[in-house]
Amino acid sequence: MKGVIDAGGGMRAIYGAGVFDRFLDEGIGFGYCIGVSAGSANIASFLAGQRGRNYRFFMEYSGRKQYMGLSNFVRTGSYIDLDYIYATLTNTGGEDPIDFEAFRRSASVFVAVATDAATGRARYFTNGDMVSNDCGVLKTSCAIPFVCRPVERGERRYFDGGVADPVPVGKALADGCGSVVAILSRPAGEEKQAERGAAFYRLLLKKYPAVAGALRERHLKYNESVRQLKALEKQGKAHILSPDDCCGVGTLTRDRQALGRLYEKGYADAGRLIPLI
Repeated sequence: MKGVIDAGGGMRAIYGAGVFDRFLDEGIGFGYCIGVSAGSANIASFLAGQRGRNYRFFMEYSGRKQYMGLSNFVRTGSYIDLDYIYATLTNTGGEDPIDFEAFRRSASVFVAVATDAATGRARYFTNGDMVSNDCGVLKTSCAIPFVCRPVERGERRYFDGGVADPVPVGKALADGCGSVVAILSRPAGEEKQAERGAAFYRLLLKKYPAVAGALRERHLKYNESVRQLKALEKQGKAHILSPDDCCGVGTLTRDRQALGRLYEKGYADAGRLIPLI
């Protein structure tokens, strides 16, 4: 089975949006699709066949105060309003609804990675967890610590999937993928460094000590997964798509020119991969 991994990366995930738009233009599909954080949202629109939808979220809606801003933080405790993104805009009758019926018709396996707030371990949601007018699994996958409050689903709370499993190549292989395309939103040749302020995580996340611990080790997990991907690439079992630079885009960047450049990089890089897959 051929799989695709989108490791997300906040606003840097617009690189993956460009990749998936190129895949849709070229008729490229995957039997297995696993996304982390904003990468899960990229994949949901991809499986629904909605070219350009992710681009609009990054380029247009992100500039709105309802999407992210200090006023949201004061009002709700979250800088990014995940309800606005994945309910108000996304549900039926919203400004840019996801095509739930098309998503359900897709034969591909869909997996969204979240982090259990109590244990710090990965939780993997699948197709059946995405139902009409309920994109709660995307909220759980995208709830960046410090930027968002944890998302409640059932009796559990969840943070961004990148905390526990930032590049889920191991999960993709365990689920039966013989080869994978991995989309990274930072250059593959650069090792991820330890987070600044990591010593204060336990204080800042005193209600969620397991998440604080996972955050302190996230860079190690990320780097090990990228090394695994590079080894698989040498064996012909993986292809890595990553920008040569991030164009000045960070996790919360809203500069339209910078975002547009990173999107175009993703679109062009995917085009160069087409003959290989």
